[in-house]
Amino acid sequence: MTALPSFPAVDPQKLDKLAQVAVHTGLGLAPGQSLLMTAPITALPLVRAITEHAYKAGAHLVTTIYSDEATTLSRFRNAPDGAFDTAADWLFEGMAKAFDTNTARLAIAGDNPMMLADEDPEKVARANKATSIAYKPAIQRITTFATNWNIVSYPNAKWAQLVFPGLPEDEAIVKLADAIFAASRVDRDDPVAEWARHNADIHARRDWLNAQNFRDLHFTAPGTDLVVGLADGHAWKGGASKAKNGITCNPNIPTEEVFTTPHARRVNGRVRATKPLSHQGTLIENIEMVFKDGVAVEVTATKGGEVWNKVLDTDEGGRRIGEVALVPHSSPISQSGILFYNTLFDENAACHIAMGQCYSECFVDGDKLSEAEIKERGGNSSLIHIDWMIGSGETDIDGIKDDGTRVPVFRKGEWAY
Repeated sequence: MTALPSFPAVDPQKLDKLAQVAVHTGLGLAPGQSLLMTAPITALPLVRAITEHAYKAGAHLVTTIYSDEATTLSRFRNAPDGAFDTAADWLFEGMAKAFDTNTARLAIAGDNPMMLADEDPEKVARANKATSIAYKPAIQRITTFATNWNIVSYPNAKWAQLVFPGLPEDEAIVKLADAIFAASRVDRDDPVAEWARHNADIHARRDWLNAQNFRDLHFTAPGTDLVVGLADGHAWKGGASKAKNGITCNPNIPTEEVFTTPHARRVNGRVRATKPLSHQGTLIENIEMVFKDGVAVEVTATKGGEVWNKVLDTDEGGRRIGEVALVPHSSPISQSGILFYNTLFDENAACHIAMGQCYSECFVDGDKLSEAEIKERGGNSSLIHIDWMIGSGETDIDGIKDDGTRVPVFRKGEWAY
């Protein structure tokens, strides 16, 4: 029988601060709201701390759905073949109903990134596709900002030893916890105030980009010469944003990015990844793509390429871009030198693009646009949304206006204005 997970001691004060930031800054939880949380069972200490602060903030009901690595692996090793085209659609329909009744959403990330590395990639791909289809009612509420939501992280033993190989398990967990706390800005005396200052800085970048109203962004770096058209009526976002229910939240903690919706049919050129991508148990290294009229027509990787191509073939929108995000090379996560093998962190170390679904919030008056109108303006639709990193200290970016004027945006990985 598999042993129950242990919970090595991490700094209790920083853990409590992370819970406070998740509730008050991440969610902006309002009195009377309920909260739906998902978490790996190894994150129980953080779940308990968040639950306490949620109730202190006036939550009516906190419901947590747990995942467990051993039971997940049991499915791939013991379930019949037909099981991998099945997903709990009833669960995601229930989540969508909860969001429609103003329930807040919080996810704790902390699974072993390599959990499925030794499983049949065909089964993994089928299971992921089935889940993506079933999850659509719930994810639509997230991508359209129907409710306030947030993601934070908690260390997992195998994740910690992947990031810090060679250390004893307990030491690796504590070290990863400290790295999470630092990236999440809860190693400060008043992290809520620190987040207010950080959001103000991100909003200043966002407002400058919106005032420029660029038609395209031109990325150049070793192996990269890519022109990303921006969607018609696009809007840059970043940091705290207001959901449709009127509550201001920080969806990702940590976050260093400003992002918007590219035009799914106006992306051309070549681009090279600057960091590995950890996706569903596969480490995908040295990704290179060639885009023509928005479609990735050539896709290679020195490792994990077969899996990466299978993911991109999930649907027609999988080979088009749904997000472009700008992150300076000097971001704290980049400067830490740590590869987290977790997109929530690694995407905040570098400029990145995302294959698949766009965010409707990244349009002017996006909450009033229909799916057809979003598509007409260049927004992409897909069951997937996967960020991969393309920025470094060698990245230059020019903004191109309608009249062809070029404005420096990044030089050598840093803001140029």
